Amino acid sequence: MADLNTQHMIDEIRDNIQTGDTLKTKLVLAHLPDVDMKTQNRLIYELSRGDVRFTVPILLYLMTEHVSIVDELPVIKETLLSNLLAYPELLIEFLSDTSIKDKTHLINVAGELRFEEAVPALLYLVANSQDEPEIKLIIETLGLIGDPQAINTLTDYLYAANRDLIITAIQALGQVGTQSAMHRLAERMGTDNEMDYMILSIFADVQDPVSLEKLNDTLASHYAHMRIYAKQELVRIGAKAVPALIDNLLQDDPDFVIHTLNVLGDIGDESAIMPIRKLLGKDPKSANVRFAAYEALALLPLRKGAYTLTAGLTDPEDHVCVAAAKAIDQNYSEILTAGIKNLLRPKGDEARHIAKIIVSAQVDKIFLSLAAEDFFQELSLVYLPHAHKDTKEHYTRLLVKHGFDEFANKIQGGEDVKNLVKVVAVDDSRMILNIYKATLHELGFEPVLFEFPASAIEWLQNEKPAMVLTDLNMPEITGVMMAAEIRKKYSPKELPIIMVTTQNETNDNEAAYAAGVNKVIQKPFNAKSLKAAMDEFM
Repeated sequence: MADLNTQHMIDEIRDNIQTGDTLKTKLVLAHLPDVDMKTQNRLIYELSRGDVRFTVPILLYLMTEHVSIVDELPVIKETLLSNLLAYPELLIEFLSDTSIKDKTHLINVAGELRFEEAVPALLYLVANSQDEPEIKLIIETLGLIGDPQAINTLTDYLYAANRDLIITAIQALGQVGTQSAMHRLAERMGTDNEMDYMILSIFADVQDPVSLEKLNDTLASHYAHMRIYAKQELVRIGAKAVPALIDNLLQDDPDFVIHTLNVLGDIGDESAIMPIRKLLGKDPKSANVRFAAYEALALLPLRKGAYTLTAGLTDPEDHVCVAAAKAIDQNYSEILTAGIKNLLRPKGDEARHIAKIIVSAQVDKIFLSLAAEDFFQELSLVYLPHAHKDTKEHYTRLLVKHGFDEFANKIQGGEDVKNLVKVVAVDDSRMILNIYKATLHELGFEPVLFEFPASAIEWLQNEKPAMVLTDLNMPEITGVMMAAEIRKKYSPKELPIIMVTTQNETNDNEAAYAAGVNKVIQKPFNAKSLKAAMDEFM
């Protein structure tokens, strides 16, 4: 306003500060938007010279009642922070002052300062507040401060009626980060996917003994999304998680052991080698456990004792034999060559089976070490000319590259049948995909293989195979999620889906059927068992 006397305003605010007249001070400052910037800064300067107990409430009044001028005049907030930083002990007094109605800025300062002495006052405020935005801010601030005395109050909000407050409390307990806080978070899991992911990610960041234990325990969860996320986080943590994972190998739950072996293989820490070999030495009843053990060993650096892997080539399940072959190929040596030759020389049923495994597994080191032997050529040529065209082409190129032209020419004896019925197989294990390729080809289908569900979903938008075979436990998109996506385009009758998994969990099976899966079968499969399942819908 043009008729305002700026000097009079400055003189008046000085007098009001001296007399402690809050009301008149507020009246003067209400005209801040009407004066020039120089006068604005001078008025705030005069205010800052007053007693902090007088100045801070006035500054808070400005910040809550005159927001627009505060945005234009950052010196107001700077002055408030300066006062509170100079006298942090008074922050508690202001937080408890009932005459200050809006304590938002005080709460924020308490958080910025990580001021532990303010925690009792904050706990009192949150217990008596009915304002949800204020409650949320206090919970966030208690998390920033990270004082364990707030754990009980934060735990109460884990079960609030307001989802936003629950998520805020989860994040705050994660910032507190004590073992007690981690226990409270673990107890909250199991009712909401988003919250479960959030809690597991907190465990992965904190990595204290309790967090690692809870992540590890989650491998045995009845919910696929939980297991998958826990596996990813344990792999990310790496060697620090290995001791707890090794202890899991002593458990009787096959699924738990399988998930553990998957993680140990992906981590690749060689301290896991001996425990895995001891596990195989006990000859686990579950073929899926034996498969997962050899699959893990294929990813680990076996410097000694690799010759013991040859025992896996005589396993009664083809899946296990393929995994053992991959592990042998990864750690190949002259001793292993000699051992495999001894198994093949008799040329009996066992030798023919091992040759078939070597062909279907596409284990180049093993294949080349045997390629010069007449007995291996004879055994492998029972299967090679009738193998999938990709397999034949692979071995033809390999043999020609290493000077085995005559052997390579013999591979091409079989005829490739065109226009075969397509069957899609989706699995994040390349080893399993290789088994699908050989098995589906043997059954007379054209296998269409996908390692990533997203790629399969995209392909299925324009193509319609006779059937989809899918794993359950896959990162990012589970088999259940993929099935639900497929059902948006194809009905169960139009495109049957069979879930082929190591799991046999009630929750997983129910979720699979609810998503539109036609049938759930367990691994390991062979040509006979897979054909029996497929024949129900073909």
